[in-house]
Amino acid sequence: MMHTEFSDPRTATSDALSLNAARAAFFLGGFGLSSWAPLVPFAQSRLHLASGELGLFLLCIGIGSLISMPLAGPLTSRVGCRLVLCVADLIFCLTLPLLSVCTGRIALAITLLLFGGAIGANGVAMNVQASLVERACARPVMSGILALFSVGGIAGSGGMTWLLSHHVAPLQACLAADAVIALILLVFVRRFLSHGGEDGPAFALPHGSIIRLGCVACMIYLVEGMMLDWSGIILTSLAHVPIARAGAGYTTFACFMVAGRLFGDALVKRFGQSAILRGGLLLTAGGLSIVVAVRFPLTAFAGLALVGAGASNVVPILFRAAGSSQAMPSNLAIAAVATLGYVGVLTGPALIGFLASAAGLTTAVLIVALATASTTTLIPNVRDDMHRFSPSLDRSTP
Repeated sequence: MMHTEFSDPRTATSDALSLNAARAAFFLGGFGLSSWAPLVPFAQSRLHLASGELGLFLLCIGIGSLISMPLAGPLTSRVGCRLVLCVADLIFCLTLPLLSVCTGRIALAITLLLFGGAIGANGVAMNVQASLVERACARPVMSGILALFSVGGIAGSGGMTWLLSHHVAPLQACLAADAVIALILLVFVRRFLSHGGEDGPAFALPHGSIIRLGCVACMIYLVEGMMLDWSGIILTSLAHVPIARAGAGYTTFACFMVAGRLFGDALVKRFGQSAILRGGLLLTAGGLSIVVAVRFPLTAFAGLALVGAGASNVVPILFRAAGSSQAMPSNLAIAAVATLGYVGVLTGPALIGFLASAAGLTTAVLIVALATASTTTLIPNVRDDMHRFSPSLDRSTP
């Protein structure tokens, strides 16, 4: 049974603090994850890791996340979103300083596993909380909440980069990041939900609509991972962008993703989530095609902007649908979609590399674009599910 706490829409709508707490949870998730990125070169230098060895260590983050995600779903129903979020954020605070000083390879691997576990658990718990808050508010707020993850990512990576570039030692920079996490956590912890959706089994295999949602999530997360790891290479190799400016490609993608999510709730309310989901996937595919088909710098950046805008609201709609699903308990459904989506993040960069080696980078990107567009074939089935679960959010006919 669903817990009755925070279930009255009138109470939830008037309680702006609960909505802001959900936003804070996503900000902390993005901030904690991205604070690690500027530390990677320091860890590589400190442990004298070759590129291949570094890749294996970074895989520990993904392994930790994949272990914790399926466990976090049932944990939210048993101990509540609040406790899971607090433990995850405290692990961020513990592991970040350790990642800045680890000198042993085993110690680094264990720390990265714990860091990845915190990322996975935090991701599931904050999406469960966002789903419950939106359901209680009785209006679309998911896109706006998820936008704060990207804002946190920009703040975390930008803040750490600024500190490190001003000769602040990595340990001190991590302690400063910890202070930000601890302060925000203290302000909002009492507003995190003390429950986590329906009670249910400790584990359930995803099926039916949840698998379809997970397949779409896997594809869009693959695109996001490709933007992070390959956008700079695509710009320099295909669009003749100077290497010093290649990093602006991912920044363009990220900024348009944030902007798209900030406007996403209004767009869903106006056009319905089926139309936004289908349009977002097609816009993402079109943007990828433009980046590699028209090899001109400005056009390439415009294509990346389209990819960011198109992908921005796909994930919020998928988690909204999972949270409303009757196929399985909402917390388990969100955990399943998140786990399947994360498979795309893990496999995407390697898959792009394999395809690029076999058929060329242009062909590899076009294959991803075609695969992204093809996921719209899942939308008729997903649309019906979403229409049944959230009729007030979808104007499409079944």
